[in-house]
Formats: sequence, structure tokens, C-alpha cells
Amino acid sequence: MNKTITCLCLTAASVLLCACGHTTTSIKRQTLFENPDSASIPYRIPAIAAFEDGTLLALADYRHCRSDIGFGRVDIHSKTSQDNGKTWSEVSSVIEGTGTSGATDCGFGDPAVVCDRESGEVLLITVCGETVYWMGTTNRQNPNRMAAMRSLDKGKTWSQWKEITEDVYSLFDKCTAGCVESSFIGSGKIFQSRVTKVGDYYRIYAALCARPNGNRVIYSDDMGRTWKALGGPDALPAKEGNEPKCEELPDGRVILSSRAEGGRIFNIYTYTDVASGDGSWEEAAFSGKANNGCTALENSCNGEILIVRATRKADGKKVDLALQSVPLGPGRANVGIWYKELPSDTAEITSASLAADWKGPYQISKEKSAYSTMVQQSDGLVGFFYEETENADRTGYDLVYMAIPIDSISCNRYTM
Repeated sequence: MNKTITCLCLTAASVLLCACGHTTTSIKRQTLFENPDSASIPYRIPAIAAFEDGTLLALADYRHCRSDIGFGRVDIHSKTSQDNGKTWSEVSSVIEGTGTSGATDCGFGDPAVVCDRESGEVLLITVCGETVYWMGTTNRQNPNRMAAMRSLDKGKTWSQWKEITEDVYSLFDKCTAGCVESSFIGSGKIFQSRVTKVGDYYRIYAALCARPNGNRVIYSDDMGRTWKALGGPDALPAKEGNEPKCEELPDGRVILSSRAEGGRIFNIYTYTDVASGDGSWEEAAFSGKANNGCTALENSCNGEILIVRATRKADGKKVDLALQSVPLGPGRANVGIWYKELPSDTAEITSASLAADWKGPYQISKEKSAYSTMVQQSDGLVGFFYEETENADRTGYDLVYMAIPIDSISCNRYTM
């Protein structure tokens, strides 16, 4: 389903500030989804995917009910760019909720997306139905539901949605700590491995916000047609974690980065057998003010982790640079990006070391701002997509896109 919708796109130059005092004035801001007034249907929850040919696909909730899934009708809208974000299409409707009380298709929201780097196939997973996350029940008579849909033409058209609730929940039925009562995949980016390929696709990882017992991670070797629990049904990588994301170290180990009050929670999964998925998680580590980590003052909010290959300007050496976005605070305001050079000897990287001693931050917003996600584009820039300028009744934000050089994020210490 696709329906074109008229929408205003605003552009402006931004003055951005790093903690070292470096400013950048040439980065263009583009409002892809706008909330012009409190009477408008609000947008929330950014998601973005980048293709090898420079195409970008941006998605967002269109909340008729003015709230989360469980409170009524929510649709998913999209925009595409064919030139690494320089210009964008009109808004299209990916899927519309019916608003029907109790129906699985009442609403579709919290988009999480990935595009296969070889085939270009897109997988989109959403929360669906009319159950509030906190009201899901153990017997799954009233679960927080999930739906999946696919595109083979970079988001122009989409397959019929398919419910995958039982496919995911059943992976944890044998958990000794108890089965999952309610769950959804962290919105924004589903991560695809750069190194692990078993079968026809590079492995993908989706991180779950779940109750009870916090985060889980699932993976798929067939682009989301079937799933397995990373570490098995008993693996609980972040018991206190909220909305999570996945990334990957250069050696193929999996990173979990989870929303937490005041910062992030990190954990790392190490394989003993890549093909079977066997391995184990370390102990989760908190990243915040006390360890010079990814501090988010007085807030807990969804953000994104991204690892990019960069050049250190001081000596020209190629390094791996980790980026983590959060609202810098206080509260849901002042979204920015922390950065950190990873050791060349990846064996030195543990959950605790990853959590500590980040640099920055690079401040992107100077006002109310919340959820954010980012991808590396084919031109090397970081495609950053985030919520800014909360509307009057606090039900939505403008969703803003920027293409940011590594130089700016890192206070001119690194470049592509």
C-alpha cells in the first residue's frame, strides 16, 4: 500500500556546537515530517535506512490517536531520497491502522527497519494492535503485537503485513525466569552484520524491549523470515534496559546499547560458534556521568549506536569510531552525539570499557528533542534523523534530518 500525501518540507542552516567549542554552520536541516500546530495529527518515532546507491528511506509514526500503540489508530508514513538526503520525495503512507477496537490492525507504529546491503530488500517491523505495552499478559491472550512487511523497490511499494507476535514471543517460552509478557523491537534501526553471513543474507539483529527482565536480542539469517534468541531463551543481557539497539564490533561480537535513566546500558555478546549462534553475554555496564560515559541528564530516551570507519587526523591512521546519540538534557532536550575511538586490539573491548570514557558531546539541537536514529550513508556522511520542537499538547514532534560529517561530530579529530 502506498498513498502520496502533501507535506511541507522546511530547510535551514544549523549552527552546531561541540564540547570543545568547535562550531559548524553549513549543515542543512530538513524537516521531513512536520507538526505545524496542535490541531494536526502528530508525528513521532524516526526510523531510517541507507542503501548502497545513495537512496535513503525515512519512516515515522502518524498518530491519529495522539499516543502510543494501544490507544487507537496509528499509521506509518515514509519519505525517500535518491541523492543521499539532498532532496526528498513527498510523504507516502506505508500502512494505515483501522482504529478498530481490539483488532490486530488497529494501529501500526514504532517502525524498525533494515535494508539488505546486497539485494536491497527492506524489512520493516512495527508494533501493532491495540494493547498498551504495560498491559500485555503472560498467557498471550492480550499481547503487545508485532507485524512485519517487506519492500523490494526501496520503499515504493510494500507487501501485505504479516503478524509475527508468536514467532518472537515463543522463543522465550522456555526461559527459566519466566516467559515474556510484553515485548517490542526497539524503533529505528535493525542492525545488519558487516562480517557474519550464514546462508544467503548477512545476519540481522533486533533488540527487544521486554517485560519482565528487560532486554533480549534475536537474530535472523534469512532476513527476518525466521528468528532465534541470541544466547538462548535464558539470556538476559540487560535486565534494567529499556528501548535497545544493536551494533557490531569489528571482530563480529554483538553490542547491545539500551536506554537507561541518565545514560545507556551496554553489553557485548561473544560467539563460541557463529554458525549455530552459540555464545554468551558479558555483565551489563552502565554508561553515564560517573564513568565519563554517554551522559543523558535527567532523562531516559531512545537513541542510536553506530560504528564507522574513520581516519584520525593527527597521524592519518584508520580507526573504528563508535557514535551514540542521546538527548543531552536536562530532560528530553538538546539531542547530541557522543563519540569514542575503539582500540585496534578488539580483545581489549569489554562491556565495562565500552561504557566508559566517551568524548564530546556534539550538540545537534538546542531545544526540546527526544528520539533519534542514524545510519552511515554511501557518501560517508552520518544520516541523522531525530525528533525536535515538541508540539503544544506534547503528543508529537517535527522529525528532522541532517547529513553530518564525522569531522563535525568529532571536533575535527577524525574524518572519513
